Amino acid sequence: MANLLTTAPTITASGISAPAYADVLAYLQGQYQAIYGSTVYLGSDSQDGQFLAIIASAINDANAAAIAVYNAFSPATAQGANLSSVVKINGLTRNVASNSSVTLVLTGVAGTKISNGVVQDTAGYKWDLPPTVIIPTGGSIRVTAVCETLGAITAQVGTVTQVVTPTLGWQLVNNTAAAAIGSTVESDGALRLRQAQSTAIPSLTVLAGIIGAVAATPGVTRYAAYENDTSFPDANGVPGHSISLVVEGGSATAIAAAIAAKKTPGAGTFGSTSVTITDLYGIPHIINFFLPTNVPIVVAITLSALPGYTSDIGVKIQAAVTAYLNTLAIGQRVMLTRMYVPANLNGSADGSTFEITALTINGASADVAIAFNQVAVAAGVTITVS
Repeated sequence: MANLLTTAPTITASGISAPAYADVLAYLQGQYQAIYGSTVYLGSDSQDGQFLAIIASAINDANAAAIAVYNAFSPATAQGANLSSVVKINGLTRNVASNSSVTLVLTGVAGTKISNGVVQDTAGYKWDLPPTVIIPTGGSIRVTAVCETLGAITAQVGTVTQVVTPTLGWQLVNNTAAAAIGSTVESDGALRLRQAQSTAIPSLTVLAGIIGAVAATPGVTRYAAYENDTSFPDANGVPGHSISLVVEGGSATAIAAAIAAKKTPGAGTFGSTSVTITDLYGIPHIINFFLPTNVPIVVAITLSALPGYTSDIGVKIQAAVTAYLNTLAIGQRVMLTRMYVPANLNGSADGSTFEITALTINGASADVAIAFNQVAVAAGVTITVS
């Protein structure tokens, strides 16, 4: 038993701490015996022992609540709603979930009007068509449908094929491309990382300040920054004495404003997207940056089924590989060897039900190079059981 001086939490230079439940119970038992004598029996099967255990549990719960409240004031330890509130000090808000979308080919009789159409994929997720779709004279039309379920819902090629709202003249539906995956609510870990980066906004390093300002821009999900302080273009084509940012998500105007507010006078900006920002003195400045170009990645996996393997495990493999690809950083190449980690379900129990015998990326057993202003995007994961 620890030699306790108090059962309450203690705040020191290293933070807050509280005694363990067992130490609190031992302390109460010691005090009880000091009052009524050391011969008093306080085992867990005694009434007095159980009563002291209830009190110790209440003290332990109160201590845990006090520690949670103390930790809620720091972005490094706050959780959930508390973290969402704390990061407002840095001008940040938690990114909300978004819906996946998929391009569909609708086939039917020319002139057929589809109102508020709904389709469904093989996994049971429903996708809403535009409010009104009219099939043209060619008998087919491409439209974009939005998943009714928030978050990173995947749909591989040829999986959205069921009509939920039958309409006379509407015959078939199919998706010839994988869905553009939505995002889940920003996790505590991702929000903490953004908060830590946003503190670089007032930094002495100009590029760090620009990165922090861009990271804090609402809607921005991924970004990369490059600086060329030489007098000649670098390997990426960034001109001398210029910076180049590649930013995914967010408003182009807001991104350009963040760059303009933090960059030094005379520093050039490089990119294919140009936005004119007018400063406080009415002087226009053209800010250039890149929107990342998506590089479709198709992964083909051949596996040997072992006892316990089912088609549902194959779906899990597809989802794990897709999630991995869609979280790669801008400019990060797709490495063949790294692909085996999500493909093997990262050591889960289901990973023991199959053995991968072959894996290719875009038709080859090799890495896929990604340029500095590109980002890998999952375009399909096929599973073949040999």
